[in-house]
Amino acid sequence: MVERADFLSSRRISVSQEGKTWTIRSERRTVQFDESTFGVCIHSGQTVWRMIGSQADDLTVGRNGSAASMALTAARSRHVSHYDTGSIGGLMIHLRDFVHPQFGSIDLELRLVIAMELGTEEILFHLIPTEQGAAVLDCRWPKMVDPACVDVTVVPNMQGVLIPKDFPQAVVQYDDRMYGRGFYMPWWGYQQGRAAAMTILETPVDASAKLEHPAGGPTQVTLKWLDQLGRLAYPRKVRFCAFDEGDYVTLAKRYRRHVIESGQFISLREKIARNPLVGRLLGSPVVHTGILYHMEPSSSYYNHEAPSKNHELVTFDQRVAELRKLASRGIGKAYVHLDGWGYRGYDNFHPDHMPPCEEAGGWEAMKRFADACDELNFLFAIHDQYRDYFHDGPAHDARHEVWEDANGKRHYETTWPGGAEGLLCSSLSPLAQARNHRALIDLGIRIRGAYLDVIAVVPPDQCFNPEHPVTRRECLANWAKCLGQVRAILGVVSSEEPCDWAIPHLDLVHHGPYPLVPNPGRGPANGIPVPLLNLVYHDAIMLPWSVNIDGKGGWGIPDGDSSVLHALMNAGMPYLSLEPSERELATVRTLCQIQEKLALQEMVSHQFLDDSRRRQRVAYADGTTITVDFDKDEYTIS
Repeated sequence: MVERADFLSSRRISVSQEGKTWTIRSERRTVQFDESTFGVCIHSGQTVWRMIGSQADDLTVGRNGSAASMALTAARSRHVSHYDTGSIGGLMIHLRDFVHPQFGSIDLELRLVIAMELGTEEILFHLIPTEQGAAVLDCRWPKMVDPACVDVTVVPNMQGVLIPKDFPQAVVQYDDRMYGRGFYMPWWGYQQGRAAAMTILETPVDASAKLEHPAGGPTQVTLKWLDQLGRLAYPRKVRFCAFDEGDYVTLAKRYRRHVIESGQFISLREKIARNPLVGRLLGSPVVHTGILYHMEPSSSYYNHEAPSKNHELVTFDQRVAELRKLASRGIGKAYVHLDGWGYRGYDNFHPDHMPPCEEAGGWEAMKRFADACDELNFLFAIHDQYRDYFHDGPAHDARHEVWEDANGKRHYETTWPGGAEGLLCSSLSPLAQARNHRALIDLGIRIRGAYLDVIAVVPPDQCFNPEHPVTRRECLANWAKCLGQVRAILGVVSSEEPCDWAIPHLDLVHHGPYPLVPNPGRGPANGIPVPLLNLVYHDAIMLPWSVNIDGKGGWGIPDGDSSVLHALMNAGMPYLSLEPSERELATVRTLCQIQEKLALQEMVSHQFLDDSRRRQRVAYADGTTITVDFDKDEYTIS
C-alpha cells in the first residue's frame, strides 16, 4: 500500500550535512553542494556532472550609476538550510551582507534554491533576489558544467548543432541571448559517454548564454541572467535533467515534453482546426517575389557604381502574368510571399508604408493581384515590418523609439534599403499593424496572410523610455498580439525564423536551417548539424527550405550539402522560383508530396549511419523513414 506520506518530497528526498558539504539524495540521484566554493556535483547512475564553483564575476551589481563585479562568496552572511515544499526537497542558501572593495557594504539579499523534484528527480535551481540599495544587473548562476565532464555539447543554434569536445574548428556564436539565432530554444545539453544531461531555462526571457569553443576545444556554455529594466527584479529558474542513457534526440524529446506540459505546444492540426486556411499550406511550394526595391543613398545596399539599380520596379500586373504562367505549368496551389508592395517598396518607411506602391498600380492593381491569387488557388501573403522604424517615414518621431538604457540610448543603423532607422517600441507595434491591415481589407484587397519581419529572429527588446517602458516579457506579448492580429484580420501567420516563443502563434516561417561560418549566408557548417528544432516542433510549424538544383550549399545549407536532401529529410516546404526549369519543377513536386504526407507528423528520431555523418536517417510518427546520403546525393523513403 502507498502511504500518504509517500506523496511528499520530505519522505523520498533526504538532506544531510557533513562539514561544509551538503547532500541531497533520492533513489536514483545525489546532489552535493560545497558551502565553501559553491561548487555543485550531480551523481546520476555511474555519471557525474560537476558544476564549477563561485567566480569573481558571478554578479554585476549597480549602485548610484556605477557597476562592479563580485562573487557570490562575497556575502559575509551565508545560511544554508533544508528547503521542502512537499513537491521538491533540497537546500536554500540565504546570502546577505555583501562587501565589495569599491562599494563597501551592499544592501542586497539573494536566496539560492537547489532542490530535487519528487518523481522526476530532476534538479531545480532558483535564484531569488531582494534588491534594496543596490540592483543586480546580471548574474551567472547556476554555474556552467565543467567541460571536463562533457564529450559533446548540444546547442539549438538555429536548427541545431553538436560540438564534440575536440571539434577541430572554432564555433561562432551569432547571438548569446535566448530567442535569437544563437538559441532558437532556451536549452542546451551535454553528452558524456552513453549518458546525457540538459539545462532548461524555465524563465528564459531575460537570459543569455555564452558559447565558447576555440579550435580543438574545449566547449563552455555559461548562463547569464539579464536585468529587467535595470534590476534582476524577479526569481529566475533552471531545470537540470540527467539521463543515464541518452543523446541529443533524448534531450530534444525531453524539451518537447516540457513545452507540451507548459501549454506552449500547439500542433499544426490544432492550427488548421482554428484556421482552415493553414491547411492549404500542405503540399504547397513557397513563391517569394516582390514589387519595388528602392535603395536610399544612406543604405548599405545602395549601388554607387550603377545608380539605376537602386530603384527596380515590377508592377502588380506584371507579377500576375508571371503567376498565371507558373500555374499553367501545373502548379495548382502555392503560398505567395510578396515583398516591396508598400509606397516606396521593400524595407522603406515602416511602419507608415501605406498606401500600396503607386508606381506599380496602387490600390486597384494590388487588388487585381490578390484576386488573381484567389483565382489560381495561390495563398497571398504580404511581407510586413513593425520593428524597424525608418527615420524618413511620414510619421516618424524619435520619442516613439526604443530606449536601450535609462540614459536614452537609441539604436541606429543604415543597413536596409530605407536607410537610417531606429527601433519602434513594441508597445506601439500592434496599433500600427492593425491600422494598416484593416485598411487593406476594408478596400477589398483579399490578402490571406502576412509575414511580420524580424520579430521571430531577434531577441526581445526592452524599452527604458519613460513614456512607454516595456520589459522583454511585455515585448514578446506585444509581438504575440501582432501575430494574433494577422490571424484575426488576414489569415495565415508567418515571421522570419522558428524562435521558440513565437511558434504557438505562427503557421510557418521564412526558413529555419543551420548555422554556418561566419554567418548563415554561405559557408561550412558551424558545428555538426542536427535537426533539434524539428525533433521538438516538426508537427507544430511549417519550415520552408531553399532548393538549389544546380549546386551545393546556400543560405543555411552547409557547403557541400544538397539543399534538396535537407528539405526532403526534414519534410519541409520547398521554395519555387517564378520561372523554374523542368528539373526544378519535378524536384519541387516531389518535395511537396513528401511535405503534404509528413507535415503533421512528429519527427521521432534522427541518426547518423556511419562515422562520416554523411549518411543520415530520420523517422516520423507514422512509420515513414527517410535516409539520405549527402556524398552520393541519394535518398530512400520507406
